[in-house]
Amino acid sequence: MAWRHGGGGVPSGDTSERRGAELELLLLLLVCRARRGTSSVSGASHESMRLSMLVALVRPVGPVIVGISLGFTLSLLSVTWVDEPCDGGGGGGGFGATEGMLLLLGQAGSSLKGARKPSSISTGTQEHGDAEEEDFQPRIVPYNKPAQQQQSSAKKVFRAKYASTELGIRERLFVAVMTSKNSLNTLAVAANRTLNHHLDGRIIFFTGTRNRKVPHGMFVVAHGEERPVPSMFQTLRYLLEHHVTEYDWFYFLQDDTYTQPDRLKTLVGHMSIDHRLYLGRPGEFIGGEAQGRYCQGRFGFLLSRALLLKLQPFLEQCRTDIVSVRTDEWLGRCIIDYAGTSCVEEHEGLHYNYFEIEKDMEWKTMSVEENHHFQDALSVHPVSSPEQMYHLHRYFTKRELQKTYEEIKKLQAEIKNISHVAVDGNRSAAWPIGIPPPFQPKSRFEVLRWDYFTEEQMFSCADGAPKCQINGADHEDVNSVIQMALAELNKKYSPVLQLSAPRLINGYRRFDPTRGMEYTLDLQLQATTESGHGQAIEHRVHLVRPLSQVEIIPMPYVTEATRVHVVLPLTSPNRPIALRFLDLCASNLFELGENVVLTFLFLYEPAEAQKVGSSDVFAEVKAKVAAVEHHYPNVKIPWISVKTENPGFLRVMDIVSRKHPVDTLFLVATADTVINSEFLNRCRMNAISGWQVFFPIHFQDFDPRIAYPDGSAPATPDLLREAGHFDRYAFEEACFYNADYMAARTRMTADAQDNDELLESLDMFDVFVQYSSLHVFRAVEPALRQAYRNRTCDPQLSEDMFHRCLQSTHEGIGSRSQLAMLMFEQEQSNNT
Repeated sequence: MAWRHGGGGVPSGDTSERRGAELELLLLLLVCRARRGTSSVSGASHESMRLSMLVALVRPVGPVIVGISLGFTLSLLSVTWVDEPCDGGGGGGGFGATEGMLLLLGQAGSSLKGARKPSSISTGTQEHGDAEEEDFQPRIVPYNKPAQQQQSSAKKVFRAKYASTELGIRERLFVAVMTSKNSLNTLAVAANRTLNHHLDGRIIFFTGTRNRKVPHGMFVVAHGEERPVPSMFQTLRYLLEHHVTEYDWFYFLQDDTYTQPDRLKTLVGHMSIDHRLYLGRPGEFIGGEAQGRYCQGRFGFLLSRALLLKLQPFLEQCRTDIVSVRTDEWLGRCIIDYAGTSCVEEHEGLHYNYFEIEKDMEWKTMSVEENHHFQDALSVHPVSSPEQMYHLHRYFTKRELQKTYEEIKKLQAEIKNISHVAVDGNRSAAWPIGIPPPFQPKSRFEVLRWDYFTEEQMFSCADGAPKCQINGADHEDVNSVIQMALAELNKKYSPVLQLSAPRLINGYRRFDPTRGMEYTLDLQLQATTESGHGQAIEHRVHLVRPLSQVEIIPMPYVTEATRVHVVLPLTSPNRPIALRFLDLCASNLFELGENVVLTFLFLYEPAEAQKVGSSDVFAEVKAKVAAVEHHYPNVKIPWISVKTENPGFLRVMDIVSRKHPVDTLFLVATADTVINSEFLNRCRMNAISGWQVFFPIHFQDFDPRIAYPDGSAPATPDLLREAGHFDRYAFEEACFYNADYMAARTRMTADAQDNDELLESLDMFDVFVQYSSLHVFRAVEPALRQAYRNRTCDPQLSEDMFHRCLQSTHEGIGSRSQLAMLMFEQEQSNNT
């Protein structure tokens, strides 16, 4: 509240201040009356009694009243001591403020003249007079004013996609190969094959020719400039624009120069990236006028990133000011003039080794290969043909491999010597030295199994048979191991004994995931001494084929947005199961809006096909399809009716394949298959067009009467050993692209013409394995499971397919322990 008194407009305090003043006046009045009563000569007794009663009433509250009065007095005095701003935009503190609000005085229609303290007098001028004072209106403003809007929003921090980019970590080496239209398909291809896989693709070929067909697997940049010096200028500018921030070293060479990639990587791996280095074979400028030397481009040269960055501002001046017909001399003059760096052959004890093949030199002779300059060369020039480059690469790779073996032997000897001082002695050095020790199982379930084999037979077969013939890769593996064992024994006992005619008596092998394939062989050998005496001996050897360096195989890019076409072949005995299949698809796929199309293949026998008009065996299924389409308007479920005497799936799939585009992703299912979103995404990711097909292994539930004899079967059993197993004999579910299927069927056309029963004897898995070069991916699929059903195998199937069907049916009844317990209980009941 605010109030005015007279023309001066002096405001009083608030209500609490006024009440405090009244209490103070009342107290003073009482004290005066008490004093007056005491000093009165004629004080009557009743007056003294009245005074004593009043004092008795005031005494309990006297200290409180005195304290309140003193507090208000001090507060009023303190207001005059504090110098606070009186402008209308007062800060956070103000006069007469409580915790929540601030009381100010203002003028209507104008800005505030200034807030006054309760004890102050208005300082308004005579111009405004009382008329303006009449317009004062109270205005309540929040004490905690909202923060003023920032003038400029804070800059958004953009983080790099990779940590290496943010930390400034770069790749070590980039290679630029100068080629031409005449050698792009010959020497350039040979240079790419000898360098690319060692450099992980960090190589680009530069040429002045445009619109030429680029060889497969090469990245070519065409400048459109045939002249050598402008082409080199464009190459440097391209590297500065695209790759100078990604690499530390840049190596330039011609396509007729062979470069040993391992030695090149070793060279740049031992040099500091901060130096402005110009490394190669030095050459003198023509005329000898310029100071310094340039690096001859014939043998390749190395530029550091720091040197390229120093040269970047002056590159255009080099193009206009320096005149030269040779690219290496032009670049050398530019580097010397503007970067002050000359070509060197040696840096910090590291030498750039090179070798020049003379015109009439027979470089294949032993004299050349024994030349230490040739053996230590990093680059060799000139190379006249791709065959010569491949020969050079084979020779230098063989030498590097030999050096690697020697280093491995030295390291093994050092490990063996150091192991003597270890706590466990020589036992701490596992055999072979340098290979991880064998896997140590923690329980009996983790023990790795040894497989027994001979030269002709294997006693651990994939189909569960006790014995099978060794063929294919297994046969080659056994022969290779026997020959390797013979070679190592001769290396160890020669020349005292010469061993020959190995014959395998017993063979054992196992795969250890920590080290590789282990072999134990009992061999019968013919031993011949130096004197010529021979005798048959038996010897046991142990071998290990260690795992090599694990490499990540590059895979094509796939997405989870691909539409999946589910194909369901259906015969009349499976009609009831098809109804359940439709219900599950409606709840798992259509309800969620999955990008999937369901197609039914109704397989009619000849007798059933004749009664389609009167009594269709699939009428109930078709009615269910119509009901689902009515419930989900966006879902269309097509069907194809096929009349066949032999329900071979390949013939039926040929019909479906012709009705779909080549980029269609098929998922072949059975009526027992339960499809969900998780499995669909796995199908999309594992089936890659032109690369891979996917055959999942579903989880087959056991017979509930066997798995749960007490009758307490859960509604959704877990993936447990007692509940079921992954059926490795089932190949019905498959994910593949139509183009891959058509390519495989095209390859088997000739065999199908010679053998009429081929299409009935093969299933989809056999077709891709035998007639396709794709990777056939076979893996367990936890998201794909089938409920138990007593199935009957079709006797019209081929022998192999019928055998797999029987195996799948028998193993799907229950586990061995469950069946053994059932037999035991039956025997106990029969005995009693």
